[in-house]
Amino acid sequence: MDKRPKIDLQLNQTDKTLELIGWFAVFGIWVLTVANYSELPDIIPIHYNGTGEANEFGNKSNILSLPIISTLMFIGLTVLNKYPHLFNYPSEITKENALHQYTKASRMIRFLKFIIMIIFGLIVFKTIQNANGNANGLGAWFLPLTMGMIFIPIIYVLINTNKKKKDG
Repeated sequence: MDKRPKIDLQLNQTDKTLELIGWFAVFGIWVLTVANYSELPDIIPIHYNGTGEANEFGNKSNILSLPIISTLMFIGLTVLNKYPHLFNYPSEITKENALHQYTKASRMIRFLKFIIMIIFGLIVFKTIQNANGNANGLGAWFLPLTMGMIFIPIIYVLINTNKKKKDG
């Protein structure tokens, strides 16, 4: 790994757009949480089981952990994304393929950051609905949907990681 080239990746329009909507999603999670906080009952769902049913309850202040954790994750992944030479790759990184490999991996991290923010936003939204009696759990669809949202981009990049970049 010490021999990997260090490249300062230039963001194209897709990368810039993903970063921007990711930051909007972080902001949206905070707005959703803060705007609804005062209306929440004192006890809210704070954990859901694999089928999406609330199985643990606690003080409404626990909902603040969701935007805090999501923000820290987003910032952490943003910082990590500045060092693509440190990532794990399924093939050897050389001077010839580094730009292509780093670009694909970096874009995948951007997609995952956005997906993670969508998931946290859904959890906040559904928790608020549950706390106010407007829903019953996250729904049985939640876990399979979120797993698909996370793993499909990863699988796509792994399958396409060794394909040569097309000119154009």
